[in-house]
Amino acid sequence: MSDGAETSEPPSTYIVGVPWPDFNDGLIYNDVVPLSHPGLTLTEYYSTKHKNSAPMQGWLQRIGNSQITVDGIVVTDPNTILRAGMELVYHRRPWKEPDAPFLLQVLFEDDDMIALNKPSGLQVLPGGLFQQRTVLTQLQWYSSKQNPLLKHKKLHAVPVHRLGRGTSGVLLCAKTKLAKSHLAAYFADGTSVVAGNRHINMELNDKRKISKIYRALTEGIINKDEVVITQPIGTIRYPGVAKGLYVASPSGKPALTKVEVLERNVRENHTLVKVEIQSGRPHQIRIHLSFIGHPLLGDPLYITGGRPKCFDSDFVNDGFALDGGYQKPVKPVPGDCGYHLHACQLVLPHPITNEVIEINAPIPSILQTQDEAKELCLSFGDNTDKGQN
Repeated sequence: MSDGAETSEPPSTYIVGVPWPDFNDGLIYNDVVPLSHPGLTLTEYYSTKHKNSAPMQGWLQRIGNSQITVDGIVVTDPNTILRAGMELVYHRRPWKEPDAPFLLQVLFEDDDMIALNKPSGLQVLPGGLFQQRTVLTQLQWYSSKQNPLLKHKKLHAVPVHRLGRGTSGVLLCAKTKLAKSHLAAYFADGTSVVAGNRHINMELNDKRKISKIYRALTEGIINKDEVVITQPIGTIRYPGVAKGLYVASPSGKPALTKVEVLERNVRENHTLVKVEIQSGRPHQIRIHLSFIGHPLLGDPLYITGGRPKCFDSDFVNDGFALDGGYQKPVKPVPGDCGYHLHACQLVLPHPITNEVIEINAPIPSILQTQDEAKELCLSFGDNTDKGQN
């Protein structure tokens, strides 16, 4: 964002959220047998087309439990021969999802968008074991209770970008399809600018429409006051991650991260940093900081070099869980928490009015500088004294 732009302050914040039910609603997966797959048995079809969901023994269990219908009829014979055009439905039974926070602080809201302070431990979109306990679910529940007079706006509440499950801070969501298209374009804009410039540098910031600022706590002492990281990010095959794990890779896509040291704690051997990203590659900050030898403190996955801590093909678990699916990976995966990363600020033009909006999320105490912590303490003390007078 350019300097000197006028900004508007967000309204007072408030908390929303509904406690999670003990069990989710289960899931329904629909398939139509394609022309290229006639003659396969029911087991062969599911264990090949959906091999990332369960091993063959798991699919045999699901079929035997009457969880699959063929053209509307429950089929329990795994050797049933399929014909092209048959409609298959797999009914995944309800399950108890892992614990996750449900309260969300609303940082900004109007008729077109809403900015949330996402807590660490809450997944943004459905995936894996988390199909209901997500930001998206809470957002949809909250939107369903909104003023019915806004129905003419064609409400379409949905996050327009992602934060890792262990990352906290500002998460921007659209409330209408028009706002979604504009906001999504803002986030894609920075990444496309980086991708289009092989000799990337932070001067490209002037060309983007959105500014994203983070706080992070890293292992070790970063000696330089500022570091610009331009290491490309790509994917590798990794057990437990169906679409591949994002890592530092010379053959990957361009990415740009600027790191500014805020404080060095020599005694504890860690560094507090401010991070600004131009591109938006998955897990970019975690990968880039680990690439330069300073992984996020507590990161269970990434180590120096921007690679995974564990990468052994022998830890793949071919057993299956109670629902027939694969067991939870025993080694680290991207959704595991433990690191300290907070999206503290977003500055962007409003998707409809084009007015510049600055949205800030309160900084967790562990990511505050000593001066910030002291100032907060003094402010709290002043407010306490006033309340006693």
